[in-house]
Amino acid sequence: MITYAVIPARGGSKGVPGKNIKPVGGHPLIAYSIAAAKQAAKISRILISTDSPEIAEIARMYGAEAPFMRPPELAADNSTDYEVMHHVVNWLERSEKRTPDLIVHLRPTTPLRDPEAIDKAVDLMEDDLASTSLRSAHEAPESPFKWFRRTAKGCFLPLMSGLTCDDANQPRQNFLTAYVPDGYVDVIRVSHLKRAGNLHGDAMKAFISPRCVEVDILEDFELLEFEVARGGHPLKSYLDSYAKSS
Repeated sequence: MITYAVIPARGGSKGVPGKNIKPVGGHPLIAYSIAAAKQAAKISRILISTDSPEIAEIARMYGAEAPFMRPPELAADNSTDYEVMHHVVNWLERSEKRTPDLIVHLRPTTPLRDPEAIDKAVDLMEDDLASTSLRSAHEAPESPFKWFRRTAKGCFLPLMSGLTCDDANQPRQNFLTAYVPDGYVDVIRVSHLKRAGNLHGDAMKAFISPRCVEVDILEDFELLEFEVARGGHPLKSYLDSYAKSS
């Protein structure tokens, strides 16, 4: 199957201005996702979806393509993943008269990935043609069945309906295992996107990812910098070598 990576990276970010190109370990954040995609054997092309000429130019410097600009109305705070991917697919159909079979959706805010895990996720989608998509998630450290919501009167009630406050006090092992969606690797079947008008469908394959650092606020960047500086990372080593040879 033909598989492209799509890395969405809009220019606007209220929490951390310039988040997608903020330096981490001497390289812009988006470069880590590009590096992981370049080392994944299953990915034949890396496309950046951005509304920012600056992000597009930096992405090109690290070996990705930015052949189009995302319209401003698709780069708003409330723009959805479906709208972004639908725009990419439509552009490919109009401009190149072809689309890939699979799109690997890599969010820049989950930078430290294993390229072999990306290949494994693509393999799973190739082997199971009934699956409409694949999403990654890691096991939740605390069960949401134990969480509370706050009422208008200032009281706590269990988040899940049908539970009492004492039910929510049970040991974590008494509840079903829950998983937290993350940005490690998602895979979209393009035929499903075009046919159904949504990204994931009802046959979304599960991919259990390792726990990963996701960066959205400044403190997350500080944690990421600490992790990279403390133990290094193969992607940083790759980027260091790439920068020297460019």
